[in-house]
Amino acid sequence: MTNRLIQESSPYLQQHADNPVDWYPWCEEALQRARDENRPILLSIGYAACHWCHVMAHESFEDAETAALMNRHFINIKVDREERPDLDGIYMSATTAMTGQGGWPMTVFLTPDGRPFYCGTYYPKEPRYGMPSFRQLLNGVADAWANRREDVDSTAEQVTRHLAQAGETAAAGRIDSADLDLAVEGLKQSFDPKQGGFGGAPKFPQPMVLDFLLREQVRTGSNEALHMARFTLERMADGGIHDHLGGGFARYATDAGWLVPHFEKMLYDNAQLARSYLHLWQVTGEAGFRAVAESTLAYVARDLCHEAGGFYSSEDADSEGEEGRFYVWQADEIRRLLGDDADAFMRLYGVSEEGNWEGSNILHRAGDSSELAAQAGLSPEAFDARMNQCRGILFDAREQRVRPGLDDKVLTAWNGLMLTAYAEAGRFLGRPDLLETAIRNATFLRTHLRRDDGRLWRAWKDGVGPRHNAYLEDYACLCEGLLALYEATFDESWYLWARELAGHIQTHFADPEGAGFYDTSDDHERLIVRPRDLQDNAMPSGNAKAAMVLFRLGLLSGESRWLAMAEAALARVSEIATRHPGGFGEWLKVASFTQGRPRELAVIGDRPDIDAFLAAADELFRPNLVVAAGSPDAAHQVPLLRDRSLVGGQPAAYLCERFTCQTPVTDAGALRELLSAAGT
Repeated sequence: MTNRLIQESSPYLQQHADNPVDWYPWCEEALQRARDENRPILLSIGYAACHWCHVMAHESFEDAETAALMNRHFINIKVDREERPDLDGIYMSATTAMTGQGGWPMTVFLTPDGRPFYCGTYYPKEPRYGMPSFRQLLNGVADAWANRREDVDSTAEQVTRHLAQAGETAAAGRIDSADLDLAVEGLKQSFDPKQGGFGGAPKFPQPMVLDFLLREQVRTGSNEALHMARFTLERMADGGIHDHLGGGFARYATDAGWLVPHFEKMLYDNAQLARSYLHLWQVTGEAGFRAVAESTLAYVARDLCHEAGGFYSSEDADSEGEEGRFYVWQADEIRRLLGDDADAFMRLYGVSEEGNWEGSNILHRAGDSSELAAQAGLSPEAFDARMNQCRGILFDAREQRVRPGLDDKVLTAWNGLMLTAYAEAGRFLGRPDLLETAIRNATFLRTHLRRDDGRLWRAWKDGVGPRHNAYLEDYACLCEGLLALYEATFDESWYLWARELAGHIQTHFADPEGAGFYDTSDDHERLIVRPRDLQDNAMPSGNAKAAMVLFRLGLLSGESRWLAMAEAALARVSEIATRHPGGFGEWLKVASFTQGRPRELAVIGDRPDIDAFLAAADELFRPNLVVAAGSPDAAHQVPLLRDRSLVGGQPAAYLCERFTCQTPVTDAGALRELLSAAGT
């Protein structure tokens, strides 16, 4: 017997379609029934790759007695947080305000008009860890609703008022270079000098913060900023959070040393980390960082890609009902598969008889390859080649296992992040295959997630089609990806689509008072508050991402309206971003861009005559440079290229700052000198 969720496209909702719970998706029918029957709403929010969501589902939602309690007292609504980040953001803010912490599965009790009055996360089937059982909670909330309604209404009113106030932005200010220095110093205070990263366990990658630090190294030459980013990315690459066989990264580490991952793999993490390793390679020139970026992108292309080019959302932490089973190893398995090479491999990757996690082994770089090569009587190159063969053997063997569950919905914002990663990697690594993947992805998004009126859908799933009104993050992340694709290909159709999306941001998301943007459009479903989340979470703040793309678009287009909107949005977070840098990495990237004296480069000429100019621009990490290029004979849609001409019949490069240009040069070496002199 299935419930209403069987009609939904979300794999997470479909996972609950066989529950005995009388689930609704979030819909007007459910909300109206709650109002008509004056019954509280039990809202459960999670996502397909969430391990503890699976645990709670098995313990409680699949249990007939628990389901009977839920059905008797509540209108039960199940939400996929990835499809509905608006609901997730509002009710996560309520949960954090009421309990001091958040997480998934999120369990929130609402009045029929949607106001939260009791919040929590995972609840066990039986009382433990100081928590009541889920059934005890259900009975307690039902009793409060029946017998202490005034208290319930008072709490709901207080929490809703808090949510409305939290969406208000601070007074405008301005971030300057000294503020960014303070932000770096603040990150230094929480930096883990032994293991990298910030704070203790559980430890999250924080790619936005790492990319900010790399940008600050470029802007100021700060060795401290570079060290924090580099050491963290090195430790992560060596750790168990990194899949040493298949590429890609798990969501976070449960320990401070990056050894034990929470095994789910998310598209947005891998998109952002691929860029961080790519940028670190550009800064240092060290091949190992490039290899991590490339293996991460290879993982996504292999395991998270629809045949037509869309990128899937995630892979589960669990397989065969056990967390991490797909990824871990026993020592005897490795001996059997690798034979004479097993001993060296086991020392390199920290494999032991007793294991390093629940009796099994999580592969991590524990040995020194140079020392092991010497012990084996091999050159470092020959040893690395042999270990690479070993990884291939284990990878092939692992592919025979039951794979973790796949969430195969395509989300616009997450695809935008990955589009940026592929476009940049194709451009900076000189990899046409990666660039082709980026083009296929952008074409897929234009075909399947662009509405007839030019606006966007949030989600698509094969066989179902697009669903849900898109959010600010969808427009902003895709806009960033399209600008990156334009700068990699100079196909102006991608610039024009980015410009179109920016127009929708201005029309449908901008605060009329000029204080940044809302997360939902002006014609979105009316909720208890109109959310405006300024802080980064696992995804960058939609506001911050919008500010970044509007700055870049403003420089390419010469339109002051984009620059003014971005500057106004940045001004509203100037104080809080500096004081709390760990939660505002994307904003700090925007601020670093503005303080880094952004410049525009226009290159005029035909390919391949201009390739040397483009190579000069791309050979280093230049995050504060926007680039346009095109033929002298074309009617360009990119304003930065207009009224530019060849110089003496030769291809020419024009380096500009806020639309004031230096004398054009006709030699790539001269352009390199200009870029260096300008600090770009």
